[in-house]
Amino acid sequence: MRNVDEYLESLKSMRPNLYKFGELIEDVTTHPSTRRCVMGHAQIFESAQKEEHRDLLTTTSSLTGEPISRYLSLVENADDMVKNVRMKRLMFNLTGTCTGGRCVGFNGLNAMWATTYDMDHELGTDYHERIRKWLINAQRTDITLAGALTDPKGDRTKPPHQQEDPDMSLHIVKRTDEGIVVRGAKVMIAGVAASNEIMMLPGTGYKEPDTDYAVSFVIPRDVEDLTIIEARHPSDSRDHECGFDNPVEYGGITQAYLLFEDVFVPHERVFMAGEWKYSLNAVLNFIASYRSAIGGCVAGQGDVIVGASAAMARANGLHEKVFKDKLTQMIINNETTFGMGIASSVLGKQHPSGVWIPDAKLSNVNKVHVATLPYETKRLAQDISGGIAETGCMPSCEDLHSPKYGELLQKYMKASVDGDTRTRIARLVEWLTIGGGVPGCMHGGGSPDGARLIINLHSDLQSYIEMAKNVGRIKEDIPAPEKKR
Repeated sequence: MRNVDEYLESLKSMRPNLYKFGELIEDVTTHPSTRRCVMGHAQIFESAQKEEHRDLLTTTSSLTGEPISRYLSLVENADDMVKNVRMKRLMFNLTGTCTGGRCVGFNGLNAMWATTYDMDHELGTDYHERIRKWLINAQRTDITLAGALTDPKGDRTKPPHQQEDPDMSLHIVKRTDEGIVVRGAKVMIAGVAASNEIMMLPGTGYKEPDTDYAVSFVIPRDVEDLTIIEARHPSDSRDHECGFDNPVEYGGITQAYLLFEDVFVPHERVFMAGEWKYSLNAVLNFIASYRSAIGGCVAGQGDVIVGASAAMARANGLHEKVFKDKLTQMIINNETTFGMGIASSVLGKQHPSGVWIPDAKLSNVNKVHVATLPYETKRLAQDISGGIAETGCMPSCEDLHSPKYGELLQKYMKASVDGDTRTRIARLVEWLTIGGGVPGCMHGGGSPDGARLIINLHSDLQSYIEMAKNVGRIKEDIPAPEKKR
């Protein structure tokens, strides 16, 4: 497996195709807008070498028998899925934020492993053999794999084929003997700056008129005719700042838009090309594991938030016991999403392809919690920390160390600890709650309303009524009244 230096060198050797603020980013490992994202992902490679983290971050390939990164493995049983959830929590503990340039691709390859198996079994295609060969090579070269599902969509009331502009969803525009040509875009893609390759999945379930939009494939991040636009982030103004104004040296996530201008994809990298009946299966396979594991993600950052809040209370001169109830609620929030992730993992089932699919209802219940509880945790952190962390009224690191007035600023920033330490902690709380450390809790991996739809699909209300009737010894039928218009 790669070490940190080999990983960074793999990124340096790629064709520059990322832009931000109109500027081409020549080297993602050093540019201020991408460096922290890259170094956060580098923590995965570094931590995998450590004995205390090796069991979570590495495993043995079921395809080759060789040691591999867990991020490139097949999740084949409940224990594998539980370790996935725990691994996500660990990485947030270590970096303070998302390492989405690996986790989305990880869930994507497992989703398509199951989907390609079904297609080959029922249609006689060879997609599963293609993904098997690609994955064996990906494991041996230890690539960093990002994932992309979300299309721009255009008018949400119309399917892709009815859009005024057909490019509002990624689609096939040409088929050749060698492969396919695709045009369109994927948007809000996490951590792509830190990746070597990108796995594309269908954005939703499609009908027959949208056949060309049912497409899945994997490409090098620097493939020809792909342009990547790094999105602006609220923390961008601090990208170039020094010291504690960027509180986390090795952590930070980037989001991007992928613009496909007739990108060629060879057949061996194509895992779906028009099989529209299987597009929804691919999405459901993905969200079951993603929404299960994200419970570990937000719990992992929540652990850091609890610690930062308690440290801030002490730095302000207050014992953390003053905030006992609030800190306890933050811990409850963390363990709720983590526990839901574990439960949905354990109560899943094995797909005939061999991969493990978490329980759909519980993983989507977890998604609803993830869209609410972390925001309460962040609010409590600001409440505990006081105005210094919540209002944004802090001097910069440069000002605090100014030879002209820095000594005075440090004097007035002092409480139970010196001014530098107190400001450092406050900046960390700010970063975790309203800055660059905030992951996509609300809409990352889909909307909570979308999760509620799936919960309803997996919930038989009539069976609950019959259960209640049985317990209450009620014999009479209780039909549903006709809906009033």
